[in-house]
Amino acid sequence: MNILEKVFESVLWNSRLFIVFAVIFGMLGAVVLVIVASLDIFHVCIEAYKVLTGPEHPKNFHEVLIGGIIGAVDLYLIAVVLMLFSFGLYELFISKIDVARESESSKILQIRSLDQLKDKLAKVIVMVLVVSFFKRVLGTSYEGPLEMLYFAGSILALALGLYFLHKGGSNGSH
Repeated sequence: MNILEKVFESVLWNSRLFIVFAVIFGMLGAVVLVIVASLDIFHVCIEAYKVLTGPEHPKNFHEVLIGGIIGAVDLYLIAVVLMLFSFGLYELFISKIDVARESESSKILQIRSLDQLKDKLAKVIVMVLVVSFFKRVLGTSYEGPLEMLYFAGSILALALGLYFLHKGGSNGSH
């Protein structure tokens, strides 16, 4: 029974290595998002150059310009979520990243517990939602006082959420 138990425990322990697939594909997803976001910014720059050097200035040029840039920032933030997720899974389930431990600039990527990983992911996801909210607000038109009141209330709720998120992170709970 002892040898069967050792074999089972060995197989069970080594099954954690399947997490490497999530790490690899998470990093691939992050790379793809960074490339796509960078191409989006590049296209926005080309369009801005065309408009600035051309005879016409489109009516909604600023909204399109800001919307494109904010969309790219959104993609960059989602790439950060995938990177944090990949680094965290690797450190928690596979091995500590020795190169990161030796570097002074990698403290954000060091994950010591599942709760710490969830906390870091939650903060970045909240920032993704803030950016998405900002992008959506840019394209919205307000026709009445009630809609403006809803808009002000949503900004207040967002500000309170960011305040409490920051307050929770600054008192040592991160």
